[in-house]
Amino acid sequence: MDLSNLKPAKGSTKKSKRIGRGQGSGRGGTSTRGHKGAQSRSGYSKKVGYEGGQMSLVRRVPKWGFTNFNRKEFKGINIDVLQIISEKLNITVITPEVLVTSGYTSKNDRVKILGRGELKAKLEVTAHAFSATAKKAIEELGGLANTI
Repeated sequence: MDLSNLKPAKGSTKKSKRIGRGQGSGRGGTSTRGHKGAQSRSGYSKKVGYEGGQMSLVRRVPKWGFTNFNRKEFKGINIDVLQIISEKLNITVITPEVLVTSGYTSKNDRVKILGRGELKAKLEVTAHAFSATAKKAIEELGGLANTI
């Protein structure tokens, strides 16, 4: 077998219908578009969401809610995760860069440290935000909670 005799499997390909190539082709005249109306014209395209005159889904479903465009999204990291990272990497200083390299956050994520779990090591943690319980847990062991 070589590249010169490759072919698609039998029956896997079909010739496309050649439409609008004269009366003798059997698909001339109106070229399968029917008589008159917008759909028979060239350049016609149906509007997105159009349902044949029925009230479209977008208009049937009511508007709801509010999106605050000033919202700041944070990636939550619990203190039990900080404990795991410090044990695994044998470090006492945890920064957002450390969290990125260990795979817990992405490069552009804002990090908020949350208070779930138990912390045993004295850590110096730098993050964009801290919950009150997380800050208390870190500082009880003599660690530092630095806000960026």
